[in-house]
Amino acid sequence: MIQSEIEVLNKLGVHARVASKLVKAASGFQSEITLAHGNQSASVKSIMGLMMLAATHGSKLQLTVSGEDEEAAHNAICDLFLKRFGEED
Repeated sequence: MIQSEIEVLNKLGVHARVASKLVKAASGFQSEITLAHGNQSASVKSIMGLMMLAATHGSKLQLTVSGEDEEAAHNAICDLFLKRFGEED
């Protein structure tokens, strides 16, 4: 299992397009991938779950990845956040 804290760097936070990109990336992995914000957590394979986290710019999220391809999955999700999901700031 890999756990880390990641920050929402894009201005608009985790909105529908961002959630869709996360789900698309996560669905390519066998591992279970979750994000937690406050007392809520959601599978990164669920658009609605991600939207319910209400993660805005600057939010700190807990990423947990567990499974046979956890390292690659963790890196892929972190990379999306670091690249601000391709959004201009």
